Amino acid sequence: MTSGDEVGSNSRKPVPKPEMATGQTRAKSLDDLPPALLATIMAKLDVASIFSAASTCTAFRACASQLLSFLPTIHLLDIAPSMDLLRPLLGPPNPYLRSLKVDCDRLNDSAIELLLRPPAHELCLLNCVDFSGKLLSEVGRRCRDLRSLCLGSVAEKRGRAIHISDLEELLIGCTQLEALILMFDVSSLIGHNFARVWPLASEKLTSIEIGYISSVAVTEMLSPNLGPHQSPNHIRPSILPSIQKLCLSVDCITDTMVSTISEGLASLTHLDLRDAPLMEPGIALDLTNFGLQQINQYGRLKHLSLVRRQEFRITYFRRVNDLGVLLMAEKCTNMESIYLGGFCRVTDTGFRTILHSCSRLYKLRVFQGTQLTDLVFHDISATSLTLTHVSLIFCNRLTNLAVMNLVSNKDLRVLDLRNCKNLGNEALRAIGILPQLKILLLDNTDITDVGLSYLRQGVMCSIVTLSIRGCKRLTDKCISALFDGSHKTELRELDLSDIPNLSDKGVLLLAKSRVPFSELRMRCCPLIGDTALMALASMLVDEGRWLGNSLRLLDLYDCGGITQLAFRWLKKPHFPSLRWLGVTGNVNRNLVDALARSRPFLHVECHGEELGADATDQWDCSDSSYVHDYDEVHDYDEVDELEQWLLEGEGELVDEEMGDAELVE
Repeated sequence: MTSGDEVGSNSRKPVPKPEMATGQTRAKSLDDLPPALLATIMAKLDVASIFSAASTCTAFRACASQLLSFLPTIHLLDIAPSMDLLRPLLGPPNPYLRSLKVDCDRLNDSAIELLLRPPAHELCLLNCVDFSGKLLSEVGRRCRDLRSLCLGSVAEKRGRAIHISDLEELLIGCTQLEALILMFDVSSLIGHNFARVWPLASEKLTSIEIGYISSVAVTEMLSPNLGPHQSPNHIRPSILPSIQKLCLSVDCITDTMVSTISEGLASLTHLDLRDAPLMEPGIALDLTNFGLQQINQYGRLKHLSLVRRQEFRITYFRRVNDLGVLLMAEKCTNMESIYLGGFCRVTDTGFRTILHSCSRLYKLRVFQGTQLTDLVFHDISATSLTLTHVSLIFCNRLTNLAVMNLVSNKDLRVLDLRNCKNLGNEALRAIGILPQLKILLLDNTDITDVGLSYLRQGVMCSIVTLSIRGCKRLTDKCISALFDGSHKTELRELDLSDIPNLSDKGVLLLAKSRVPFSELRMRCCPLIGDTALMALASMLVDEGRWLGNSLRLLDLYDCGGITQLAFRWLKKPHFPSLRWLGVTGNVNRNLVDALARSRPFLHVECHGEELGADATDQWDCSDSSYVHDYDEVHDYDEVDELEQWLLEGEGELVDEEMGDAELVE
């Protein structure tokens, strides 16, 4: 089936009349066909074909609208839909819906009836700041078949609240739940029975992630209470007996909490704990060698992450040293992924123990390894390790030699060397031989334009994400060093932020490269101005296609040369796929507001926020939420047909408002 006319002509063959040859009569006969027949035909097509057919005639478009109510998957995370947009999608009953993901930034409790569909098995609702705790209780009442639930930022708007009874109703109602993600502060729940609600959870629950919870609450949550007539020696029932994955952000990681988790969760295979203390913790409220020794008591742990962030103050795990890591490593020989952050007293000895003891390790991450030196990797080629993901952030004692030894692991796909300030061009020469590298992060290293040229003939053929943010020695020539037009590249995400010598000239060279970027970040570049934006808006990628059609994220925050003129190139029809835009708001406040109103599905950030942050990705982000850890290369040329069809209904919003804003400025 290629068009509505062909279907119409085939259906009229039994009664061939001369007047049937006119286009007007054909269209009328299509309308006369039984809707059930059209639906039967179109239901056999894939989503792309349905939307293609919908563009041919009114009858097919009406049928396609009805078929939307039979889609098994509806994902709207790149745009924040309004109620008016959701109604035609979710209003009609859809017995086939299994997965629903929505950015709820423009919604509130009034959307609950639309969002909570009984047949769904997977539900992900992000940015629920304007919802109340009713969202949780209604999930329990309406979505009893849920297997996976993710709720982000619930009730964070002033005046909204969540009661403990709301969580209780959720856990009681969702008896099939296997994965629960609550990406908000659960300590704000009103009530005093937080620990007592968890025994009500589904016995099938295997994964829990919580945005913030106190360490005391974790201990109480996993410590079953004794009954009034039970002796202390009575065998206590296990709370959450099936949990395999536990990801928590807490106030402070303590020995008591770690011991409780290790003793109480016998099936645990994946443990992620992060804290950010408000003050330096005392010995009774900190992690020590003893607590580290308690980890993996049942020997099933495969993924471990212990990270102390410096969100509020400079603080480390000062009571853990090499001995603690040695004791832990004895029980973790089957570990596949380890992430340690803030262990300032662990030296090469401790980290080498991990590398030589954990033969199955493929993912190693170290954050603020202040004692880590080149010696940690000097004999790594003698191990049987096959590392694919290595992250060494703020490990300032590492030099080029460490990287030269590390790349003996030819299977490396992700290499994160951010803020390793002693790494330079020789490290890039070594990296250039890695055949499977997909992600390379080099922020604030000592590389130059010449060093980047070492990547061009090797890894630039495979790299999808490259970040050279804050590399002060780079100039406009870094663009020609990376892209000379003679080598094919898979690069789709590029971060050129905070490079003081990058100017419009460099962006013009980038435009000539014709690379179809999906994300481009150039924040805090004082020499970038209007010319750069105009070049990006009109850059020809291939025959009949422009870069503006592929860019989904563009960050120009605090670029010194951006003026009112540039905002004309941000209006339709330029950058039609753009979903995230970073600009400076205080200079062009009226224009920014007008742009946000004229393009309601564009996230315009003007206060310096990092763009594209996704709460569900925080466990893979190493304190930089904009970095994705791809296990597979994304197909950036693929267009979401559902989203495209929805946006066609957005209509051509008038630009007079932005014109008026320009006059005001």
